[in-house]
This record gives sequence, structure tokens and C-alpha cells, in this order.
Amino acid sequence: MADAATPPDNLADTAVIEDLMRQQGEAVQALFAPFLPTASTPPLDPAAMQHWAMSAAKLQKMWLDFGAEQAGQVEPVMARMADPARWTSMFNDWYAALPLSQAETQAKLWEDGLELWTKVLGRYGIGPAASGAATPAEDAQLPRNDRRFADPRWADQPWFALLHQTYLLLSEKLTAMAADVKGLPPERQQQIQFFTKIVVDALSPANFPMTNPIVIERTLETHGENLVKGAEHLLADIRKGQLTHTDPEAFELGRNIAITPGKVVHETPLYQLIQYSPATEDVLAVPLLIFPPWINRFYILDLNPKKSFIRWAVEQGLTVFVVSWKSADASMAEVVWDDYVMAQVEAIDVVRERLGVPQVHTIGYCVAGTTLAATLALLARRGAADKVRSATFFTAQVDFEKAGDLKSFIDDKQIKMLESLATDGYLDGRYMAATFNLLRGTDLIWNYVVSNYLLGEDYPAFDLLHWNGDTTNLPAKWHKAYLEDLYRDNRLVMPDSLEIDGTPIDLRLIETPCYIQAGREDHIAPPESVWKLTRLLSGPWRFLLAGSGHIAGVVNPPDAGKYQYWLSDGEPTTLAEFIADARETKGSWWPDWIEWIRASDAAMVPAKGKRAPGGRGDKVIEDAPGRYVKAR
Repeated sequence: MADAATPPDNLADTAVIEDLMRQQGEAVQALFAPFLPTASTPPLDPAAMQHWAMSAAKLQKMWLDFGAEQAGQVEPVMARMADPARWTSMFNDWYAALPLSQAETQAKLWEDGLELWTKVLGRYGIGPAASGAATPAEDAQLPRNDRRFADPRWADQPWFALLHQTYLLLSEKLTAMAADVKGLPPERQQQIQFFTKIVVDALSPANFPMTNPIVIERTLETHGENLVKGAEHLLADIRKGQLTHTDPEAFELGRNIAITPGKVVHETPLYQLIQYSPATEDVLAVPLLIFPPWINRFYILDLNPKKSFIRWAVEQGLTVFVVSWKSADASMAEVVWDDYVMAQVEAIDVVRERLGVPQVHTIGYCVAGTTLAATLALLARRGAADKVRSATFFTAQVDFEKAGDLKSFIDDKQIKMLESLATDGYLDGRYMAATFNLLRGTDLIWNYVVSNYLLGEDYPAFDLLHWNGDTTNLPAKWHKAYLEDLYRDNRLVMPDSLEIDGTPIDLRLIETPCYIQAGREDHIAPPESVWKLTRLLSGPWRFLLAGSGHIAGVVNPPDAGKYQYWLSDGEPTTLAEFIADARETKGSWWPDWIEWIRASDAAMVPAKGKRAPGGRGDKVIEDAPGRYVKAR
């Protein structure tokens, strides 16, 4: 008889197959028997046993094939990210910082645990606090609530109720310990708190098949088919080195995302410049030039017609240009921050020359907003500030003293680790994607581990998640210097500490009118950090606090009727003063911004000639969205 651990070579041998199915079916049944509703589980019928066996055989074959496929290959990205050696040091430092080994802490945890278990088991008629009912009392609520355990199946049986309630208690205690750590620098304490969140998120019983009642029920219902499909998803993600959030076949650039009509009118080795076709007969004389972050694809501002800031801006009568940055490759190994600043200067000049105008409106989003501030300071120092009529900042920081959760990754040890991940002079964008996912681990990692890998659900079609997973590579030299000079050493706010193209820069020289938008719930560029730009400018500024975070706080079209924003008519000197004085307006902040733009310069011109790219006599390179955004 063939070894039950491996499928027989001769598939015609019916007796061998039946015996294999019986053994594997009985093993799987025994594994899940404790979680079935009755104490004595009836034996599986032959059809069910065959189904279980086939699921087991499929799983075994997939892993064997994957092991053979990976033998001798370059270490996958996900394997490098998950390398235990990279995390052991962080975990040891974290454990040493918390008082987990202290007898007093352990005694308190034991005492609180006994109290919790007594309450939870009492709800099911078990123990001294029993309600006397064999089933949960309807009016007896569990002590702790969390949306991960909102499904009734987490409370239907005492085992799962006790399990997730104990987890929530320990999570609460660990989080409190991390917040109460004494004697550490603020940056180190922030790291401890952030790593605590990573550990707590990862240890949720929802993330493991044998401790998640929903997964167990699905596995029993499908005879393991969900685990087979989940393994297919997992292996596909390992192969591509990235967690999949959405259906990879659902979206195509230029077909159903990034479809606002336009042309690529200029190109360099670092970026393409896209000009969008006008939607009105007349347009504002001063054009708009948008600088999106090069750590993401530009089409976050052009997801679809209903969400597109670009399309909306065109419909408001603006001549809109957008920079589409090239994803880094080996040819960009020597690219540094100066190159991005000078690219912004060049793009400003290209737009001015193309349309024959003296000035442009500008927008800088996130890191490109940080860079736009440096660009404005450079132009001011060189006597060319009048090239920019206004500057708008979307969730952009210049003072990195309180730069949010990302600072947890910025110390010498972490920077050195990131250096080791670079290849051929650039950092694979999948590392940055994993980092940003960790900032919202429950929503962007573990939620999908459960749905994709454990439940084996089909991928949804969600354009925002498609964009989130569409990574870009970063020049390693730029990335290292940016983390050290700005995040770690905060040199951008130090007058003349940094030079661009040989010219010292000082943000206090900026007199350009500025519109500064922050997101109230932004964890990447916290509003208190974004606010600090107002303390440096020498010209007029308008600060707006939008509802939601780093993405939804920016991409909030008026027709959606979502969120709100706050403005102040006073002269606040701190964010707290701004909030105390601010008035709230429901809905999108985009209409306020376009009013501010029009108030700056309302002159209109016909949308003719080069205002309509690709027209008669206008040589262009290709249709929007261009090649660079499609390059991987």
C-alpha cells in the first residue's frame, strides 16, 4: 500500500485511492470534531470523505509543487520581509521594555484574567457567576467589544467567547503597558507603542483557522475547499511578493481607471507631464500643475469619473497638468532629492513656456508637497518666486518632529535594515507597501489574511485598493537621505541647513500664497504636523482641516456628500486654537479650494490652441495616462 502522506503514482489503483481517502477524511474529521455541535460526531459518508480527501490531496500537491518551484530561486520579497532575523531584535527590545516578567505584573494579569473568565463563563451557566441557563443569557453582555468579533458565532459558544475576550483583555493590558513605559526618549517610546500594536494585531484569534469559529464552520461546510482556495491565494501572493487586496483583473489603466482624457506633452527620464483636455469653452488663464507623490501612482487623483479630482478640476475651468513619476530602476541609482526638486522647477517652466503664461498654480501631495515647499524656497532664494501664483499642500509635512507612526521606522537600525533591502540602487516598492499596510494592520493585512487565505473568498473589485497595491520603486539614495535628513534630523525647518542644486534653502523666504489641507484622522501626516508649515511661511496662507485621513480626506468629491471640513476666521497660532475657533461645514472641501483659486486670479481665456493638447500643430508624445504609470 502506498504511503498515505504522498499521492500514489498509479491513479488507476482504486483500492489505494479509497484507502487514502478514508485515512485522510478520518484525520480531518478528528481534527475538527471538538468544534462540531454534538459530542458524538457521526461518521462521514463516502461522498464527504472523498471530498475531504481530495481537498487534502490538492493542498499537499500545491505545496509540493511550490517547494520544487522555489528551489534555487532568488529569495522572494515576502520571505525577505518576514525573515525572523529582521524581527527578532525588535521583538527582544520590545519585550525588554515592557514589565512582562515582573511578578507584580503577572499577578495582576492573573487576577484580571480570573475575573474576566468568571464573568464570561457565568454568562453560559458555568461556574459561580452562572446565570443558571445552559445558553447565553440574552441580557448578559460580554465585557469587551471589538468589530473583529462582532459576528454572533464568536459569542455562541463559551470556548470562543472566552478565547476572544481573553485576547481583548491582554491586548488592552499590553497597550496600556506600552503607553506607560518610562525613561525612554519619545521616539523610542513611540516605537514600543507601535510594535505593541503590530504584536497585538497579529495575535488575534481571528487570524488562525483553529481559533476562528467562522473559518471552522466554512471549512466543515466546504470540506476544506476554502483552505484549498486560500492556499492558492497565499502562494500567488508569495510568488508576487505582495498581499493582494482586490481582483487583479478588474482594473486596467486607461480603460476603467485613470481615464480622464489628456496627452503626455513632455517627458524626461524621471517623469512624464500630462495635460488634460478642457471640458469648458473658456478656462482660467493661470493653469494648474499637480505634483503627486512618487511613492504612489498619480491616479489616486483620477480613480474614476465620480472620484477624480483631476476631472473635477478640469470641469471647473482649470487647465490641468499632472506629473507622472517614473518608478525607479537601476538607471535611477544616483537620483537624489535635488533631482525631484529640480524636476518640479523644470515642470513649472515647461507649463509656462507651453502656454505662454508667467505663472502657474501648483499642488503638492504628501512627499511631493514637502518637495514643493523646498521648490518654493529655492525659487525665492533665486529671485524666481513669481513663477508660482499659488501653492496648495495636500497632507504634506515640512516639520517632522511629530510625523506620526512612520517615525517608528526611522532610526539608525531601521535605516540600515532598509539599506540592506535595496537592489541595484533602488528599493522595491513592495517593501514600502508592506510598511504602509502595517500602519493599519487590522484593516489592510489581517482582515485580508482571514478573507483571502482562511475563508478562501473571491477578491472584490475595489479601485482604491487596486491603487494601494500598485507599488512604485524608490531610488535608494533619495530614500535614505530623505529618512535621515527630514524624518530623523528634521533639517528642512533649519534655515540653510539643506542645499538644493548648490543653493541653501530657507522656508521662511516663501511668500507665495498657500492653501494647506490636513486630514483630521491622518496617521501618515498627522494634522498637528501639517499645521507647522503655517508657522514658517512669510506670505498669506489658508489652513483647512478635512474629515477622514490621508486618502479619503483628500479624495472627497462634492457629489459624494461625505465628511466635513473646518476653517477658522481668526488668527490661531496653534492647531488647538484653530480647532477651538473653527466652524464646521458638511461635505467636500473642494468647492472652498476652487473659490480660493478663483479669488487669486479669475481671468479667463478661450480653451484653444495648446490649451487643448494634441490639436492641430501640437506635437504630443502619447495619450494619457502614459507609459510611466504602467511600468512595473
